Amino acid sequence: MPRHATKIVATLGPASSEPALLEQMILAGVSVVRLNFSHGKAQDHIDRANLVRQAAKNVGREVAIMADLQGPKIRVGKFADGKVMLVNGAKFVLDASRTEPGDLQGVGLDYKELPRDVKPGDMLLLNDGLIVLQVELVRGEQVHTIVKVGGELSNNKGINKQGGGLTAPALTAKDMEDIKTAMSFQADYIAVSFPKNATDMEMARQLANVAGESYKHKPGLIAKIERAEAIPQLEDILRVSDGIMVARGDLAVEVGNAAVPALQKRMINMAREMDRVVITATQMMESMITNPVPTRAEVSDVANAVLDGTDAVMLSAETAAGKYPLETVQQVSSICQAAEAAELVELDSDFTGQTFTRIDQSIAMGALFTAHHLDAKAIVALTESGSTVLWMSRHRIHIPIYALTTRASTQRKMALYRNVRGLLMDTSTDRDTALAQAETYLKERGIMQTNDVYAITCGEPMGTPGGTNMLKICQVA
Repeated sequence: MPRHATKIVATLGPASSEPALLEQMILAGVSVVRLNFSHGKAQDHIDRANLVRQAAKNVGREVAIMADLQGPKIRVGKFADGKVMLVNGAKFVLDASRTEPGDLQGVGLDYKELPRDVKPGDMLLLNDGLIVLQVELVRGEQVHTIVKVGGELSNNKGINKQGGGLTAPALTAKDMEDIKTAMSFQADYIAVSFPKNATDMEMARQLANVAGESYKHKPGLIAKIERAEAIPQLEDILRVSDGIMVARGDLAVEVGNAAVPALQKRMINMAREMDRVVITATQMMESMITNPVPTRAEVSDVANAVLDGTDAVMLSAETAAGKYPLETVQQVSSICQAAEAAELVELDSDFTGQTFTRIDQSIAMGALFTAHHLDAKAIVALTESGSTVLWMSRHRIHIPIYALTTRASTQRKMALYRNVRGLLMDTSTDRDTALAQAETYLKERGIMQTNDVYAITCGEPMGTPGGTNMLKICQVA
C-alpha cells in the first residue's frame, strides 16, 4: 500500500468499471471514487456505488464515494451532422427558440435564458474556451454573434461568458433528483457544480439532509469553484461547505488561464485556514488519457498542488475513459510521495500567534506539537465525528495520523483528509480499556512495534462527538 498523505480521487467510468481493475486502483492509492452524474441514469450510479463498496471490501480498504452533480446545462443544442466547422469572421446565431438541428448559420440552446444574460460586446466561450464568439446584437430569443476564434463545434458543448454573469441556478431539477439517488446509497460527499454564493450551498445541504434523513446519513458538501462570481464569495462559500474543489477547467474559461495558478494557491490556503478540505481537479494528467507516461509539466503541476497543501488531487477522464487508468493512479501516487518527502515542516511557526478557545482543538494541536518534537511514530485519535483529525490534518507533519472510529460513515469521510488513515474499531466505553485496545489493534496491523512512541487523544465520556479532552504520550509495550 503506497504511503502518502495526499489523497487521490478517481472518476469511475467505462475504463475503470471492471471489478478487478477497480480493486487494483484502490490498492494503488485511490481513496475517493467520484461518480459523475453528468453521465448515466440513476440505476447506473446505484450499480456503480455497489461496485465501489464491494471492491473496497474485497481489498480490505474503505473508500469514500463522491457524487458529482451535473449542475445547470449551459450548452448549445445538437447539429444535423453532429458538428460544424466555424471560421473566423463568420456570423453565427444562438437561438433559444430553435427546435430543428443546428447548421453553419446557427444552433438551438439547452440554456433558454442566454438572450437575457448577454449584451452586445460580450464574449462567449464555447467548448472550454476553444471557440470564441462576440455578441453583436440580441433580438428576441436570438443571440447574433461573430466568430472571433473558430474551430469545430459539436453537439451539446458548454457555453461560458467571459468574466461570468450567467444567471443559471446552481441546482437544477435533475440535481435535486440526483441528490435523492446519491443518498439512497449514502454517498459520503456531494460535489455541487457552479455555486455562485453561500445560499446555493445551504440549499444543497438542506436537500441532502432531507433526502438522507431516512438513512440517518448526512453527507459532506464540496463546492466546485468554477464561476468567476464565486471568487469574491469564497470565504462565505467555504464557511457553509465541508470543502471546495478547485475546478480549473470552467474557472480558467471564465477568469483566463493565467489567473488560475495563483487562485489555486489562494483557495488551498484559505481552505486550510478555515479547517476545510480542498481538492485540486481538471487536467492533472490529461496526456495519460492516451499516453502511458505523463508530460513533465503535468508532473510539476501535481507536485505543486501537493506542495501547496491540497488534500486531494482528482483524476477525471484519465481514469473514467482513458487507456491507462491504473498507470495514471500509480504515477500520481509516486509524484505525491516524492513531493511530500521534500516538504518543509514548520509546525512551530504554524502556532505562532494562534489562540484556541475549544478544548478539543487545543488537544489536537497539542498532540501535533508533542508528537513532532518527540519524533513519535504515529498520532492516534479515538474519534466519533472526525473533527479532531480534521484540525490536525490542516498542518504539515510527516507523522501519520490514525483515526480510530466506531462509525463507518466517519471512517469514509476521513478518506479525503490529508495524512489521515481512518480505521474502524469497536472500542470499549471505559477509557483505559479503549486505549489498550487501540494499541493492540495498531500492533496487530503492523503499524507500530514494541518501544515505538506515539501520541493518543480521546474524550471522556467515551463515544460523545466533540468531547476530545485528553492527550497521552505512550510507548508500545
